[in-house]
Amino acid sequence: MVERNQHWHGPLPQALALAIKQLTIAFTPSVVTALGLIALRRRLSPEIAAKYLPGWVIALSAITSIPALLTLKIKRREWSEKRKAAAYGATLPVRRLGKQIGNIDIMGAMFETLEKGFLSEFMWDKMAELGYTYEFYVLWDRAIVTSDVNITKTVLATDFPNYVKGETFNQYMKSVLGTGVFNSDGDMWKFHRTMTRPFFTKDRISHFDLFDRHADHAIVKIKERNRSGYAVDFQDLVARFTLDSATEFLFRTCVHSLETTLPYPWNAPAQLKVRSNSPAEAFAQAFAEAQEVIATRTRIGVIWPFYELFRDKTAGPMKVVDAFLMPILETAVARHKEAKTMGVDEHSEEIADDETLLDHLVKYTDDPVVLRDEVLNIMIAGRDTTGSMLTIAVYFLSQYPEVMQRLRQEVLDRVGPTRRPTYDDVREMKYLRAVINESMRLYPAVPWNMRYNVNDTVVRTSEGSNIFIPAGTSISYSVHCMHRRTDYWGPDAEQFDPDRFIDSRVQKYLTPNPFIFLPFNAGPRICLGQQFAYNEMSFFLIKLMQNFESIDFDVDSLDPKMRPLEEWKGAYGRQGIEKMWPWSHLTLYIKGGLWVKMNEAKNGEQEV
Repeated sequence: MVERNQHWHGPLPQALALAIKQLTIAFTPSVVTALGLIALRRRLSPEIAAKYLPGWVIALSAITSIPALLTLKIKRREWSEKRKAAAYGATLPVRRLGKQIGNIDIMGAMFETLEKGFLSEFMWDKMAELGYTYEFYVLWDRAIVTSDVNITKTVLATDFPNYVKGETFNQYMKSVLGTGVFNSDGDMWKFHRTMTRPFFTKDRISHFDLFDRHADHAIVKIKERNRSGYAVDFQDLVARFTLDSATEFLFRTCVHSLETTLPYPWNAPAQLKVRSNSPAEAFAQAFAEAQEVIATRTRIGVIWPFYELFRDKTAGPMKVVDAFLMPILETAVARHKEAKTMGVDEHSEEIADDETLLDHLVKYTDDPVVLRDEVLNIMIAGRDTTGSMLTIAVYFLSQYPEVMQRLRQEVLDRVGPTRRPTYDDVREMKYLRAVINESMRLYPAVPWNMRYNVNDTVVRTSEGSNIFIPAGTSISYSVHCMHRRTDYWGPDAEQFDPDRFIDSRVQKYLTPNPFIFLPFNAGPRICLGQQFAYNEMSFFLIKLMQNFESIDFDVDSLDPKMRPLEEWKGAYGRQGIEKMWPWSHLTLYIKGGLWVKMNEAKNGEQEV
């Protein structure tokens, strides 16, 4: 097995190497100052040196040179940026100011919000005060945050070559995502897109056999749990469904995570809460832990290496992930090499009916690290995001029974109580698509994303002002915040209303400005598998509607520590009414799970 750290980091662990580099840069002024003064002292007579350059003066000068030079650099940078902005006829972004040196109070507030806050609360509240685009510094590391549709469109599409993931983002992510499509730029990104694109074609994604098998299995598990009298954690269940579907789609080898025992609520008897320790569950848990670590790195910022000086916090989880994946990858590579020896055309553009995505990828490379990185990236796209969106959709169905009944009626009218849906069924079911879209609007699978601009640039906001952004700036754009702006979606933007994707509001808001709705990203990096995701979500929801006539959120089954805080009641928008606590690492999830009870359809409508 190729060791991930050796492949990427060289002889030193990544965090330690980065920390040494940062300390070297930070203390260089002090060392240069001390050496310069010592050299000058040697040129002076002993009497003058002792009088004007005693040791304490040299030491004090060396220490104060660091903040002095830093202040000088900041002032010079600000002066230069103001001149450049003026030359472009633009202004600098509004700045969020802290009260302590280095704005460490802002960092403290951010971490407190992570523990006790609502999704995006830390940034959203300041957008109401400062505007929808502003900048802030933490330890002099600058970031711009925005929910402006024009800026987001510029970053993702109209000026795409100028905005990259960048080296800093790569450092955050590479111990997990490696050189995969989500963490690469330039030729490597193009290589991954070229490898993957041909596989996501209409006739591939419309093959519903795979969804059917695993959806039936999941529904059996729901019914078994319902009949036991306990709620089911739908978030956990659908994660198993998407994991089984993804592994079969990617590898031809299903991990059968639905075979193991589902978790029980926090208040169930202890003997019921003994969890199985299957390889699939270990993989899923380890992968989630690794994603949490790299998400935390982005929140900490450039000083994250000092939190992992002597231990890469992703190393343990990724060891479990690699142990699960590598045998599968090695088998695929060996199978491909055997096919080559038998004279099979390795560069054939035709994709066989039984060919998996991994079979397709090994036509391009047999490098196990490249394969692993791409598979993990696709796993996040194909498993985590789809599971997240199905969880949110079912949460909303539990909160809005009238939507559930209308959706169920559409399913029964179009597909009936037992027939397997087809691609044409899914395409024709307008309300089903509206329910999915509205769920993704209010809680997109990737609430925040970021880029770095390569060159100095000016962006125009949707309000018509021009903002100058210096090269190398971190730009965090929030689809979650953009999706809840009343100027983009109307005064009812915080309300769950699938009809907004059907009625006159489509023409009023979405058609004139399609970039206000970006659940699958946009531009050259738009998600290749979005139609696959729509089909998978649609298929599973149709199966649920055929089998269950109502869904009830069971708050008593949710761990009290994971419930929305009492002080949220009455807060603006969804924060004041939600019964669950939405949060995210790389992708959205519900803290503590989504515990529901489902009432089975009567009259023998569907027997599984």
